[in-house]
Amino acid sequence: MSHPWISSDGDHVRLTVRVQPRASRTEVAGLHGDSLKIRLASPPVDGAANRELIAFIARRLRRPKSSITLERGARARRKTLCIKNIELDSAVAALWPDPV
Repeated sequence: MSHPWISSDGDHVRLTVRVQPRASRTEVAGLHGDSLKIRLASPPVDGAANRELIAFIARRLRRPKSSITLERGARARRKTLCIKNIELDSAVAALWPDPV
């Protein structure tokens, strides 16, 4: 099955997300167009939401935060993340559907 919010480039995966800051808790909230919607408890102040996004994705993928780079959208709701050294299928399984 193809997912428009994630793609593979060799041993890197690119993830497109739409964030909703100041949510009651941090969680995957489904899809928003061609992006994975993620609610973040942090406010979008001084990069706090970006740091929480990277930490959340790292926990879900069981990867170090240093393997995740925010490529686009540092000040926008739509962001592109690059994740090093992970296979596409592993990333999809960890992020969608939302494991309980």
